[in-house]
Amino acid sequence: MSSSNTRLLVLYTGGTIGMQQGPSGLLPASGFEERLRTRQALETEALPDWHFRELSPPLDSADMTQANWLEMAAAVRQGVVDGGCNAVVLLHGTDTLAYSAAALSFLLLGLGVPVVLTGAMLPAGVEGSDAWPNLFGAMRVVQRGVPAGVHLYFNGALLHGARVTKLRSDAFDAFDCLPRPRNAAPAGPLPVSLDHRAVRRSVPLAVLPLHPGVRAETLDALVDSGIRGLLLECYGSGTGPSGDARLLDALHRAHARGVVLAAISQCSAGHIDFEVYATGSALRDAGLVSGGGMTREAALGKLFALLGAGLSQAEVEYWFVRDLCGEMAGP
Repeated sequence: MSSSNTRLLVLYTGGTIGMQQGPSGLLPASGFEERLRTRQALETEALPDWHFRELSPPLDSADMTQANWLEMAAAVRQGVVDGGCNAVVLLHGTDTLAYSAAALSFLLLGLGVPVVLTGAMLPAGVEGSDAWPNLFGAMRVVQRGVPAGVHLYFNGALLHGARVTKLRSDAFDAFDCLPRPRNAAPAGPLPVSLDHRAVRRSVPLAVLPLHPGVRAETLDALVDSGIRGLLLECYGSGTGPSGDARLLDALHRAHARGVVLAAISQCSAGHIDFEVYATGSALRDAGLVSGGGMTREAALGKLFALLGAGLSQAEVEYWFVRDLCGEMAGP
């Protein structure tokens, strides 16, 4: 994709890249388009033509919610479907950048254009900042050609949007895709109910890391709060305290009430295989479905996209264990 045929939307949501100093610290700031155009005038290498949209108010990404995911997805769709853009660079804070990249990977299935998220560890304008290298780098990789789908560009690397994780809080190479086993079955052709045209709504979800001493009462309280999906971070290959009859009973009750119970591994390079240990089989029999080698970010975003589309418990369980965009399959 050359600069002559790239019609790029730069979508600014806030984050460190555009922050300015306030009385109590760095704050998200509006007016980033003018700063971008001023800085681009100093660049000697060509950049694609672009137009700018700013979501209001700009956010610190620590404040991101499901509603913001939906707003970003809608803005991307509008820019592509109505605005004629064939690529998007989305500026976002780093704290939840991997979560948004994962969620958008599932919210924008089938859109057919590259969406590249980026941000910065230091604000634009600060000496030694990574802001302009990340932003102009993202624009240039789009110009050179990027496959359709959601990606993250950071510190010179183009990363898979549904595999990426933030690993460091104080270094420019903050993001990476860890080598997790990904051997799930591909989903095949997707129904309209799963692609970018599907109407989605916010849905209550929860994440519960298993730990020695985890209590059935905690799980019951989460279910009583009205959650529709529970992501359980299991030990190793998908084990947990299966000798705790009360906890297993709580899982059975949750599943009987329609809650989707999804499992991922706590290990940074792990994956779920319920067949290895009897303790894992007991969790599977209580209603858990395997997230394979998905990250927390990917599994949470996937649960949201499936449940938010109004799918039934059985339908969500069917699609959750299948690869939709490379989150569970491929090298």
